[in-house]
Amino acid sequence: MSLLAEAFKRNGHQVTVVCLQKAGDISVGDRNGIRTYRVQIDNAYWPFGQDRKPPRIDRLRWHLRDTWNRRAATRFGAILDTEKPDVVHTNNLTGFSVSLWAAAKRRNIRIVHTLRDYSLICKRSTLFSKGATCEQRCLSCSTMTMPHLYASRMVDAVVSNSQYVLDRHLKLGFFPNVPHKVIYNIADSSVRPAPPASDADVTFGFIGRIEPEKGIDVVLKAVSLLPEHGWQLKIAGKGLEAYERDLRRRYDNPKIKWLGFVKSTEFYSTVDICLISSVWPEPLPRTLIESINAGRATICSTAGGIPEISHFSTTLGSYEPSDFHGLAELMKQAISEAPNWKKAFPPRPEFSASFTPEAVTRQYLDVYLEGTLNTDGDK
Repeated sequence: MSLLAEAFKRNGHQVTVVCLQKAGDISVGDRNGIRTYRVQIDNAYWPFGQDRKPPRIDRLRWHLRDTWNRRAATRFGAILDTEKPDVVHTNNLTGFSVSLWAAAKRRNIRIVHTLRDYSLICKRSTLFSKGATCEQRCLSCSTMTMPHLYASRMVDAVVSNSQYVLDRHLKLGFFPNVPHKVIYNIADSSVRPAPPASDADVTFGFIGRIEPEKGIDVVLKAVSLLPEHGWQLKIAGKGLEAYERDLRRRYDNPKIKWLGFVKSTEFYSTVDICLISSVWPEPLPRTLIESINAGRATICSTAGGIPEISHFSTTLGSYEPSDFHGLAELMKQAISEAPNWKKAFPPRPEFSASFTPEAVTRQYLDVYLEGTLNTDGDK
């Protein structure tokens, strides 16, 4: 979202961002030339980036408060009265709640919402539980998100970063008769095509949070089926300490390099093939966009919105989520064809046409200005 705000600012539009902070009085600052309001989260605890889950009863209270947070709406309304925007563009409302839509609606401000996850229809925001995608919602999610369903009628236009995510919402009756459109995320221009890794072995790369949803255990199971020579795996990212420690113990192999946190640009310059291995229905993986931008070949799972953009990459193929045998076969193919994959693959023109700041902001301006949108599920 920050890339989009900055792109609009560069094009001469006035942009104001409202975001949450853990504690403290409301503050107004400047971030890359954009006026930024930081408001305290009006709930029991800060839910982002926690290493340990709060007790179950505390989580239940938190979600109940987040269903419709009147105090957050009041704070937001005061900012709207100061800024007087033409359009309110909301994204992930976790911590704010959909009550912000009511604050904008009362002031007759056009509301555009972008779907980037499943937080409106799933209290976990993932549609993923017990190692599998939720094909049907549980009773608690259906009940606790009912206010979201009714509130979605307030939105004037809805955008999704993948057709998969949009369809999951529309099929449940969200955003009835609301114009909708799919617009991809802006590719981070700081990640650029890099020369191939210098090592003689094929270097596979995984970057992201170390957690089951990202498929890291699927990757490691696949690696255990590979030949002894001709490859290495680099893993960038961190996760819960106990989970990561268990993985390191079970998959103790000198060919597996655990890097911890590294800069994306550094990571992509040291790998040949990126593994996009999510098992949860990931809307639109940033890592896949970065891999394409960095000129890296990919092997992709078919989860969520991944297939919608995997064709933009130079890919060895795809496999069903959790099918580590299928992933292993594609990795073996890469090892046997090493010279074909140890090189850079610059992004194709059609990728740039969909992911550049110019392309994305142009599409959003159409939405802001009530451009032609579909109401039948197509892009």
